[in-house]
Amino acid sequence: MALLLHQFPSIPLARTLRSRSLSIPSSSAPRSLSIAAHVAEKKLLGMSEGELQQLAVDLGQERYRGKQLHQLLYKRKAKDIDDFTYMPQSFRKELQEAGWSVGRSPVHRMVTAADGTIKLLLKLEDNRLVETVGIPVEDEKGSVRLTACVSSQVGCPLRCSFCATGKGGYSRNLQRHEIVEQVLAIEDLFKHRVTNVVFMGMGEPMLNMKSVLEAHRCLNQDIKIGQRMITISTVGVPNTIKKLASHKLQSTLAVSLHAPNQRLRETIVPSAKSYPLDALMKDCRDYFLETSRRVSFEYTLLAGVNDSVEHAIELAELLHGWGRGHHVNLIPFNPIEGSEYRRPYKKAMLAFAAALESRKITASIRQTRGLDASAACGQLRNEFQKKPLLLDLESQQSEELVSVAC
Repeated sequence: MALLLHQFPSIPLARTLRSRSLSIPSSSAPRSLSIAAHVAEKKLLGMSEGELQQLAVDLGQERYRGKQLHQLLYKRKAKDIDDFTYMPQSFRKELQEAGWSVGRSPVHRMVTAADGTIKLLLKLEDNRLVETVGIPVEDEKGSVRLTACVSSQVGCPLRCSFCATGKGGYSRNLQRHEIVEQVLAIEDLFKHRVTNVVFMGMGEPMLNMKSVLEAHRCLNQDIKIGQRMITISTVGVPNTIKKLASHKLQSTLAVSLHAPNQRLRETIVPSAKSYPLDALMKDCRDYFLETSRRVSFEYTLLAGVNDSVEHAIELAELLHGWGRGHHVNLIPFNPIEGSEYRRPYKKAMLAFAAALESRKITASIRQTRGLDASAACGQLRNEFQKKPLLLDLESQQSEELVSVAC
């Protein structure tokens, strides 16, 4: 099998967005910290057409008003009820008086990499910040694929040793509208439809499965992104892969291994101590049997730690022991401040991939995107993750580079 080395050329639609850093002021008023417990209440974004129709009926309107709401949210991408211009003013007022809002957040910061990758910080209702990334790719025929890398949590509690997000701590789960709005924000920015979504931003999706599944439904059924164009990533949380399999999604499950054996994996992924590798691999095999969807495996290459040919051989033996047809996505480590890990040389990465290929394991090396803007995998550090943004420090923070990525 041939080694797959992804190429990601820059595309014209991103060239107009080449500014290194742009702070976008928000008009939002200061909010109480207690809002965090109520951010999901009465948000229109994330609701299905049927739910919106029922809402219209509950407010004394004709059912077709719900369909109009659906079009305003997902076709016109209205950000505020005041933007519902062709709806009766009385209905708009009634929605507002009942406490409803769209559920869109302002952009706090935007940073663009030389390759066209753009990272955004959205300022949530409780003043916390969440990152999302738009990754544009143009093929030989000129067709554009735009991938949105979305977050599922503010920070992450699992603290993988190589991950900047984990070093920044954990604040809370995102609600469904806070996940969906990331995709709409990317579409607004690029003026282009998002074709692919990967849950590979901040957080562990399996620790927020309810909101992730609700957002997945909305992305698929309301925004019309095919299930097979959506990937859900996990480092592995006990009992969750089986639960996800029961939903029989046609989306890709990507499992982050990062090591070919339990002992080494525990040093890289501390949470692996509660989820032995054999148990994780069994759940992956059962997932395939339940869904007929092949699990993809992610493997971050750390120089001198897990990147030797011997590690590749051990990984191939592990995967063969649990079935056939596996694919491994090799991810070169992206340096982060304060980390002892190093990025492997290209020669070592190619040797690792070749060792897998020679043992009938398909491997691809992920081309790093957005490295110059700290917007590649593992670069999600944000000093504001554990506490709300302090409004009186915004001007100072606008001069700092916040690491975001996918």
